[in-house]
Amino acid sequence: MSILIVGAQGMLGSDLMEIINHVQQVTGVDINECDITDQKATLNTLLKKNPRWVINAAAYTQVDQCETNNEQAFKVNTEGVSNLALACKEINAKLIHVSTDYVFDGRTKNPYREEDLVNPLSVYGHSKYQGEAALQGLLDDFIIIRTGGLYGKQGVNFVNTIVRMARDKDELKVVNDQWMSPTSTVDLSKAIGKLQEVSAQGIFHVVNSGFCTWYQFACKIVDTTGSTCKVIPIASEELDRPAPRPAFAVLDCSKYTRVTGMELRPWEEALTDYLSTL
Repeated sequence: MSILIVGAQGMLGSDLMEIINHVQQVTGVDINECDITDQKATLNTLLKKNPRWVINAAAYTQVDQCETNNEQAFKVNTEGVSNLALACKEINAKLIHVSTDYVFDGRTKNPYREEDLVNPLSVYGHSKYQGEAALQGLLDDFIIIRTGGLYGKQGVNFVNTIVRMARDKDELKVVNDQWMSPTSTVDLSKAIGKLQEVSAQGIFHVVNSGFCTWYQFACKIVDTTGSTCKVIPIASEELDRPAPRPAFAVLDCSKYTRVTGMELRPWEEALTDYLSTL
């Protein structure tokens, strides 16, 4: 069964290409071949490739930049998803779309379930939620995967940034009042493959098990790499970033486990494996 990965050269897309390609017939496209903000070009690409499944790993993910470049955020994260959904409908393909934990406001202390009320705080979160809504309005058979705290070999991410900065600095300041689940793009790619394999349908939360603050995450990175850099906890207000973040962006993945019979490994184990490859 043929699968087309959109955003194939990105952090998640590159791991999807490598992992799913072992068991399925996979092709990939990136913005140079398929700009999802162009409805006609998107349809032409899907007509040419004619996949049975499309996995959308393309997104505008620069959270702070989205606040000032909101037109581009909605163009990619909302209109782009709508264009893919329309094209999938035209060729009768099933769409797997990757969304975010930032659709929630984080004003809770309980991990979010798929049916919980969304209330994004940022332009990025709004644009991703509107993409979810557009998809659901156009297709009956789809998979939406909400995830967060991603890191992988390709692209800029928190893990690689902390490793690099810990080499050059004596101390780092990291927020200690935002909770999330660090998630390996390798593990997420395997989970996406499993959802496709069982022909799942609907919204799923998928992250590595367990959760921590970004400060605790940074401490684990520094300790694992043997760095002597000191990590200092700070409040979010001290960073004064343009985009607000949810304070508790932790996702309940029990639906994924129930449908697939699988559970993602603890975030600490996934991180240790990842750091061993750097």
